[in-house]
Amino acid sequence: MVGKAPHENIDEQKLSVGSVKKKAVGIPGVVHSLDISFKQMGPFRAARALLQVNQKDGFDCMGCAWPESDKRHKAEFCENGAKAVAEEATNRRVPPSFFAEHSVSELREWDDFRLGQQGRLTDPMYLAEGSEHYVPVSWERALGILADELKALKDPNEAIFYTSGRTSNEAAFLYQLMVRGLGTNNLPDCSNMCHESSGSALTETIGIGKGSVSLEDIYQSELILIAGQNPGTNHPRMLTALEKAKQNGAVIVAVNPLPEAGLMNFKNPQTIRGLVGGGTDLADDFLQIKLGGDQALFQGLGKFLLEEQRRPGSPHAGRVFDTAFIDSHTTGLGEYLEQLEHVSWAEIVTATGLTEAQIRATGARLIMSKATVVCWAMGLTQHKHSVAMLRDVVNVLLLQGNIGKPGAGVCPVRGHSNVQGDRTMGIFERMPDAFHDALDAEFAFSSPRPHGFDTVAAIEAMRDGLAGVFLGMGGNFVRATPDSSVTEAALNKLSLTAQISTKLNKSHLITGRSALILPTLGRTERDAQTSGDQRVTVEDSMSAVHASRGRLAPASDNLLSEVAIVCRLAQLLFETDDGGTRPGAPLADWAAMAGDYSLIRSHIAAVVPGFEDFEAKIDVPGGFVLPHGPRDSRSFSTHSGLAHFTANELEYPRVPEGRLLLQTLRSHDQYNTTIYGKDDRYRGIKNGRRVVFVNQQDLDSFGIADGTMVDLVSEWKDGVDRRAPNFRVVAYSTPVGCAAAYYPETNVLVPLDSKADVSGTPTSKSVVIRLEPVG
Repeated sequence: MVGKAPHENIDEQKLSVGSVKKKAVGIPGVVHSLDISFKQMGPFRAARALLQVNQKDGFDCMGCAWPESDKRHKAEFCENGAKAVAEEATNRRVPPSFFAEHSVSELREWDDFRLGQQGRLTDPMYLAEGSEHYVPVSWERALGILADELKALKDPNEAIFYTSGRTSNEAAFLYQLMVRGLGTNNLPDCSNMCHESSGSALTETIGIGKGSVSLEDIYQSELILIAGQNPGTNHPRMLTALEKAKQNGAVIVAVNPLPEAGLMNFKNPQTIRGLVGGGTDLADDFLQIKLGGDQALFQGLGKFLLEEQRRPGSPHAGRVFDTAFIDSHTTGLGEYLEQLEHVSWAEIVTATGLTEAQIRATGARLIMSKATVVCWAMGLTQHKHSVAMLRDVVNVLLLQGNIGKPGAGVCPVRGHSNVQGDRTMGIFERMPDAFHDALDAEFAFSSPRPHGFDTVAAIEAMRDGLAGVFLGMGGNFVRATPDSSVTEAALNKLSLTAQISTKLNKSHLITGRSALILPTLGRTERDAQTSGDQRVTVEDSMSAVHASRGRLAPASDNLLSEVAIVCRLAQLLFETDDGGTRPGAPLADWAAMAGDYSLIRSHIAAVVPGFEDFEAKIDVPGGFVLPHGPRDSRSFSTHSGLAHFTANELEYPRVPEGRLLLQTLRSHDQYNTTIYGKDDRYRGIKNGRRVVFVNQQDLDSFGIADGTMVDLVSEWKDGVDRRAPNFRVVAYSTPVGCAAAYYPETNVLVPLDSKADVSGTPTSKSVVIRLEPVG
């Protein structure tokens, strides 16, 4: 029986706070997955969909980018993966009659949960200037409106083309080709807000902005440091890999401001022990670090290794560093060690909130390990000093030669299922010249070289009147971005906003003077084109590329694939009336590519290194792994040809008296901006989202009782009053001076100008706030 979509917003009056869980998944995870799946899809459709997820002949889960092993279970999905599939394969629909019944003004008052639960969009819709209701339009008219608006711009740089990480390689490649054919590099994407700091730091230090490990490395590792990450909620399938590593003897150290159930104990639902036994304890140590203190931790670890390398009488003296690796493959060691000598233990302790003994004990684990992996996610990437922080992560690994050997390396754990593949395909405002050269040669045109807008710069351009048209390929731009009030006002200034989407979200309601909804096929659905049913490809967090083929009937007969939408739009933009190509546009047969995706892959093979014989490689079940110099041969594509040690001044947030440092985060019933439910089971939150987690010691110092209703007010040097109202205080185990609350409700608190050095990533993990009791 399919459940009905909610008719009301989440009622925060029903919010309750219970006990914090110390075990993840198990029977409750299975039950919750099935409950949501049956309510959204019904039992038959749920079974058919879930048994195809992540199978070699099935479709790739859109839930996250964690890779699959060669040996796959029949139920190769996690709880949040099941929720993601249920949301896309739902039987609920949002037809044109829905928009006739509900005005845009009314829908703006609905919360994210209620909007998303309405179901799949079925038809192209148009919101005319001054109108309160979207109306159905033909695809011909919808794409014609968009093409006319783009052609009318005085400068192609007045157009902004956003992409989410769920877009396939094929669609992403054509999208960037179309955008560059127009003459701009304005290709902001979700990476700008999440892992851009990882890419910046890794490209500078090891020459490639991708992780260097495989699943086999995780299994073989002797020590795994997991920093700024909550895999139990955000990447649950990672827990299976950690369990296997643990069974093979690995030591796991969790580094996080909040204790996370998934890193305490994992009850694997695919094993008897996980279902009815005690599960597997994962983390051997938990370092409850202050927000933004991770750079200090890794400098402390480096300092400890240096002291042990030099300490007379130490059993490890002269043997802590991998000097053969350092001498052959690195540069910059001297400057790095000099910086370590000058940083004090007292400052390291202040910045981390840890004891010196805790840091030294972790350092001792590093010395004992012959193969170390460091995993991280947004907890490390969304601070002002994130790039420097990640350089220091790399420094520690380089000291012991933990790059390019089995069981060791860097492991940024990414979110969206193809966010890494989109970047590989050219979704980036600053692609290297080699990519442009290959693209130009393949399509006989001159792609623009000036850098385009990243996400923050795109919002600034819209705010400042420098942009006129916005096109979003997936995602929920208005709820994913910082400084919500500024972002919404910026979008309102545009002449047209258009969204290529599967489901209803806030970005369809915060619009330019006119707006389009362009509904598209989902990953679960059959993509039938003139040459037959099509497959697409994705790249996971570990550089493995594989095919994905949906099998379910499309949610509507009036949906187009992302590839088809891009190709039809490109034809309107670039083709002449007689079927030729406009001067300066890419020479491409857009109609042929829309009908046969293998033609797209042949172009990708000619442009992107590592994709030679693309079609044949994805014929092999499981796909193939892209080349990675540091991992494959300890070769580094830096300007020196060597891995770079870097000397980084120690930075960490300083919080004024009476204030807290806030991190925005997900609840368990959430994936990015998509809200699956009202609960955060592991943290004990039920029937609500407007909570702020604060240490009891801070509450006592503020004179605020647990359960008090407060406004969260962020403080930034511009003096603007950014306020998130009506949050319930929850006394919780966080470091003193630190707090946490869910996004997107708290994105309003993140100043647009507060961003990471080098990468430009919004600082969503270090927002200075005060608590103001309500009433």
